Amino acid sequence: MMQLRNTKKLSRYGVERILIRGTNWIGDAVITLAAISAVRETYPQARIFVLAKPWVADIYRLCPYVDEVIVYENSCAHHGISGIFRLAKELKAMNFGVAILLQNAIEAAIIARLAGIPVRAGYNTDARGFLLTHAVVRTKAVKKIHQTGYYVKMLKALGCEEGQKGPYLSLADEDRQKAGCLLQDYGMDEDRPIIGMAPGATYGPAKKWFPERFAVLADRLKEEFSAQIILFGSEGDRGTTAAVQRKAVHPLIDLAGVTDLRTAVSLIARCCLFISNDSGLMHVAGGLNVPTIAIFGSTNPLTTSPIGDKNTIIYRGVDCSPCLKETCPTDFRCMDLISTDEVYRAAKRVLCGM
Repeated sequence: MMQLRNTKKLSRYGVERILIRGTNWIGDAVITLAAISAVRETYPQARIFVLAKPWVADIYRLCPYVDEVIVYENSCAHHGISGIFRLAKELKAMNFGVAILLQNAIEAAIIARLAGIPVRAGYNTDARGFLLTHAVVRTKAVKKIHQTGYYVKMLKALGCEEGQKGPYLSLADEDRQKAGCLLQDYGMDEDRPIIGMAPGATYGPAKKWFPERFAVLADRLKEEFSAQIILFGSEGDRGTTAAVQRKAVHPLIDLAGVTDLRTAVSLIARCCLFISNDSGLMHVAGGLNVPTIAIFGSTNPLTTSPIGDKNTIIYRGVDCSPCLKETCPTDFRCMDLISTDEVYRAAKRVLCGM
């Protein structure tokens, strides 16, 4: 079993307030929730705060192991050097005893140091080891494992207990009610299958299966299972979801850029199946333990597959993959080899097993 070298363990005693610096992207945030669970398991009486950027704050708010989220407003109140000092001053007034830095950047360590937090723990990445009181050496081996384990290994090296296996995202009653009202507004029948699709991806087109294949798949699922299809994504995905809608024979519900993140999470929780490229919303579906079909092209499912135990990974490990490039420099065969029939068969197995 892989062990990480670490010189000091975190104290188990006298820790009342813990600040966790969260990661900056939706998928990464979901991946870190198991590590936050480990912190909660180790410090059941402590108050756990997460410092997070605005666009991922709701992921941490929905985590049952987090007491409070502090929003890092780097585009306004905390912008620039003066904003960093302002944020550090705000954090200092909150009297944290321990900072656990899940984000790998040196900035996270600088803010924790400026905030006067006496115990500062995290990986010794981005030349920040001298700013940490408890630096964990990041080895080549730990970079090759699933990213959930990447963060959990750091916490275990610091002496934390194994966390809970879930749930990692927990919806409030008002979230469920809002989702139900939206489904009614769009004329959806909850007695028929509701399938979510996320045909976009933030990190370039090399992560995107073809819109025309999503469209053919959606039509087939509607025709053969009377499925109701919701297209999910951010404002930046609207071009992709519009392309899927144009190429589909049957009408789809396109919510890309329409809902906020929390509402999107609540709607995904109502889906009986979620079909997605490697994206943040794929990780949300996994975190909710919604059956998920994850389509991988340029990225590596060994390190970034969705969490949960109801996932089907579709991936063609061709000789150039995973290339981790934004745009395919050759013939995009890693995605071209994934047929609509293959994804349909995976979806049919889920739907027939309901």
